[in-house]
Amino acid sequence: MAVFQGLEVSASGMSAHRLWQEVVAVNIANAETTRTPSGEPFRRKLVVLMQDGLGVKVAAITDDPSPFRLVYDPSHPDADPNGYVRLPNVHPVLEMVDLMAATRGYELNAQAFSLQRQMLQQTLDLLR
Repeated sequence: MAVFQGLEVSASGMSAHRLWQEVVAVNIANAETTRTPSGEPFRRKLVVLMQDGLGVKVAAITDDPSPFRLVYDPSHPDADPNGYVRLPNVHPVLEMVDLMAATRGYELNAQAFSLQRQMLQQTLDLLR
């Protein structure tokens, strides 16, 4: 029903931004993971959002292709023969910026949802 389309749009935005927040949390949690089951360092995940009708959805969660960071630490168990360790391509400052953007997007969609719900409630009250 067209009356509830606005609520659906806001709900889809909240869902997409919540998933984005979860992906950022995974990135931050693995910022120092030098060995995954594949044997490689953790690779930063990116969220791709796309329009879905009147709402938004997560189109994909992809790996960030940027290079790993190299740090000289010959005592590290994952150091190469030259003493360098490949660290994940996760930068905490960028993750915090992404987290702020995802959180703000969620908050704005929640506010829009709340306002639409209030308007619908007021409309129903007038019809009584």
